[in-house]
Amino acid sequence: MNVEYTGRQYEITPAIRKEVETGLAKIRKILGDKFEAKVILIVQKHRHKAEITITPRKGPIVGLAEAGDMKSAVGEALDHLEKQALKYKTRWRTKKRKPHDKWNGESSQEDVTTAVGISKMTAIPMVVHKFPAVASTTDVHLVHSDDAVATRPMTLEEAVKEAHFRDRDVFVFRDPKGKLMILHRTRDGKMELIEAP
Repeated sequence: MNVEYTGRQYEITPAIRKEVETGLAKIRKILGDKFEAKVILIVQKHRHKAEITITPRKGPIVGLAEAGDMKSAVGEALDHLEKQALKYKTRWRTKKRKPHDKWNGESSQEDVTTAVGISKMTAIPMVVHKFPAVASTTDVHLVHSDDAVATRPMTLEEAVKEAHFRDRDVFVFRDPKGKLMILHRTRDGKMELIEAP
């Protein structure tokens, strides 16, 4: 592990260097040895700032702190960095390591060959297709729209014009006799009439 120190209006002492190294040793136990560290220590108008950046595989993790003296600022920055490293480690562990093949409607399904019969001589080979499981539930997003329902009775021609005018794929209306009708625009752009019983 390489550690790069930068001091701005501050001279890095061996005590601060030792504290940073012990803090980074804790983080090394969490993430392993495969990261580099940059330590920037700044003093501005009696404020001591510590910025410690480590770069593991999936992007940088930064610990920032400001205090009255440099030792407490470095300690706070290391504590913050340790929390971030734990979060990073658990997030990395929970991600799925192997992407699942999604079924796209083509012949990407697996074929499993089995045999049905009492003995090997009378067995008949069969091919069983194994399809991926379909999600059992999906989140439903409901939007209430008064725009897709006609408030007055209208003829079929008026309803088609109104659906085109309002730019709706589904339009509900009543005909002059009071019967409930539904206009549905199909994917090819044609209007389909559904009569409700």
